[in-house]
Amino acid sequence: MRVAFLSWRDTTHPDGGGSEVFVESVGRELAARGHQVTLLCARHPGSARREERDGVLLRRVGGRLTVYLWGLAWLVRHRRDVDVVVDVVNGLPFASPLVRRHGVVALVHHVHAEQWRIIYPGLAGRIGWFVESRLVPLLYRRRPFLTVSDSSARDLAAIGIAPAAITVVRNGLSAAPPEVVPAEAATPRLVVLSRLVPHKQIEHAFAVLRRLEDDLLGLHLDVVGEGWWHAELVAAAAAEGVTDRVTFHGHVSDARRDELVGRAWLMVMPSVKEGWCLAITESGAQGTPSVAYASAGGVTESIHDGRTGRLVGDLDEMVEAVRELLHDETRRRAMGAAARDLAASLTWEACAIRAERVLREAGAAGDQSP
Repeated sequence: MRVAFLSWRDTTHPDGGGSEVFVESVGRELAARGHQVTLLCARHPGSARREERDGVLLRRVGGRLTVYLWGLAWLVRHRRDVDVVVDVVNGLPFASPLVRRHGVVALVHHVHAEQWRIIYPGLAGRIGWFVESRLVPLLYRRRPFLTVSDSSARDLAAIGIAPAAITVVRNGLSAAPPEVVPAEAATPRLVVLSRLVPHKQIEHAFAVLRRLEDDLLGLHLDVVGEGWWHAELVAAAAAEGVTDRVTFHGHVSDARRDELVGRAWLMVMPSVKEGWCLAITESGAQGTPSVAYASAGGVTESIHDGRTGRLVGDLDEMVEAVRELLHDETRRRAMGAAARDLAASLTWEACAIRAERVLREAGAAGDQSP
């Protein structure tokens, strides 16, 4: 097949995250299986307009919002060169059904009701949520949907997507867990592995740190990742009085990420919403269990509560869960081992094979442009 992914960003974008890792990982696996794969995404400072990576051709056009118009224009020009389009609906759709009747698959990691309210309070957020919750179901009716968790599938059904049209393809893992579990740091350490954006609620990790400082001497927090909310988080750490116990590492290599996560005793994920949360899987691969909010959706599947980590209801419960696990080495290590086993069972190859079936079916009908 000739497959085109339309995505707002790629993994080299400063705001790139788990959604972009999913797209490129599945694209890489599809290319390895003999398909011709193109990823169209926005440009960013220092990026090349055209690049080939892992068998996937990247074409970068437009900016944060104009990429959507460029994407439609590219589809019109190349309508006979593409068998199936994967339209990545990251809050806003590319609206590819406007220029293609067939051969369109929508990829949604999660719906963004909470994010619209948090990041764009007021009219802009209400418009964004209207587009996602009302126009997307109308525009993509009778098109197949891919998503990464049963939780996200239920949320899609709640906004009007037919359940029969939804296929769940869970995230994989880029590298198998190491044969030897990394050693924990000598003193208690927490880690947050995340983009630095408001809806990840990393401020809650600072509150956990402050409330446990007298209970666990030497407790430290490593924040791994970067994003446009960085300055606000630095200020939040100062406001909590934990600046000297927090290290902001920014973007790091995969090897450095694994080192930081592996030496942590626990990973804290206070995000409002996740489709799956690749960071939890990546932490589990290093034998590090996670604590997250059960209300965040997909984390209820990337964490098996009480076995590979803990799911909690609010900040108070998060503090207590972290406290208990930091004090209980036996239970913590058992959870880490189970998290590692779960991570080892997830591969991008299996994810791509499942997605490939949906793409083949969508592409088999061919395309008839309006």
